Amino acid sequence: MTLTIAEEVLLLAYREDTGTPIIGSVELDCALAGALLADLAVRGRVNLDGTKVVPVDRTPMGDEELDTTLTRISEEPRPRKADWWVGKLRAGKLRKRLLTRLAARGVLSEQEGKILGIFPTTRYPELDPSPERGVRERVGSVLAGAEPDERTAALIAVMHAAKLDRKAFPDAPKGRVREIAQGRWTGEAVRKTIASVHAAVAAAAAAAAVATAGS
Repeated sequence: MTLTIAEEVLLLAYREDTGTPIIGSVELDCALAGALLADLAVRGRVNLDGTKVVPVDRTPMGDEELDTTLTRISEEPRPRKADWWVGKLRAGKLRKRLLTRLAARGVLSEQEGKILGIFPTTRYPELDPSPERGVRERVGSVLAGAEPDERTAALIAVMHAAKLDRKAFPDAPKGRVREIAQGRWTGEAVRKTIASVHAAVAAAAAAAAVATAGS
């Protein structure tokens, strides 16, 4: 089964049994938005150099979420910074769309309920453990010392920026996580992509948290 980086983040961020997230909503939603940018960069659709996100190839990828994001970036009147896009993309119902899509593919189940018998809520317990297991094996191998590909490095960078790595991989060496998140293992172009996604997610999450606290 082919997953986007954002879907991989979701599988790592939700408890398999209760179907609830293990990190805060602000951090998770920013991580998902950053994962979309990372996916587009890895697929060669945008350049992400730490300042502006620039479309370089508008060819559709056959994934509705990624194609819609690429269209939004391409149609923006002027280039925007990566953290601006993370803030923009996290707004709306990105997480809900991705969760619903995973449920439709049989990876998660979708269980409706109510909190205190009043407030509606939806949980997403895991139905098929194999996709998450594959992601965990791939990430775990890299954290143990294997050389990462660009996609796995981007995933780890997003996780680190949202502090998801601490919950999903609590025993991972912190130095190794930072090394990958900063892109030190690879060439200059890839390093800039990984580092800028990490910085954008961290900055957008911090800004959103401040805004939430002040509201």
